[in-house]
Amino acid sequence: MSDPVNLDIFADPVCPWCLIGKAELDRALESRPDHDFRLAWHPFRLNPQFPREGMDRGDYLRAKFGDRAEEVMTPVAERAAQLGLQLAPVARQPDTTDAHRLMHWAGIEAAQTRVMSGLLRAHWQESRDIGDAATLTQIADKAGMDADMVARLLASDADLDTVASREMHARERGVSAVPTFIIADSHAVSGAQPAKLWQQVIDELSQPAGIEN
Repeated sequence: MSDPVNLDIFADPVCPWCLIGKAELDRALESRPDHDFRLAWHPFRLNPQFPREGMDRGDYLRAKFGDRAEEVMTPVAERAAQLGLQLAPVARQPDTTDAHRLMHWAGIEAAQTRVMSGLLRAHWQESRDIGDAATLTQIADKAGMDADMVARLLASDADLDTVASREMHARERGVSAVPTFIIADSHAVSGAQPAKLWQQVIDELSQPAGIEN
């Protein structure tokens, strides 16, 4: 059996291209069940200064994109539809600080990918508030985590500094957008790449020489 290959993923569940990028990656991994990737998810908030209580999504989109909001979101919806994903955007844009705290704890319990799947599905397809502690606890529970422990942690300030430090470290490493994937600690791939690209990467890694530097 080959040694595992680290695939570090910097993502924010409110980023639509993270939803699409994960869906494409999932397709590739499912088509290559013997892949060597070992996934690890890392925090990167699109809006680090966002109010913890969130804000109206319409106001958020207008503040971010102005009159281009619909123009910006149309290709997202089209790409999602091609992947069989029907989007149902939330009415209120959440802050993702606590979602990233949950992802941090999920890493300790080897549940990160299940939790990220739950966060993306809740936000983009179920119109649920992933800034809400009860919603996050339910996602954690479904992913096999200790729901009572997660609820207690969310009610505290546990690991706020840790998550902020990890995000700062990512920015210092040059990560400036999500999704960003780093393969084997050295090769960076940005954006929602098609499954075909990931299949090619996996196939290259299966060769004796791996990916060339």
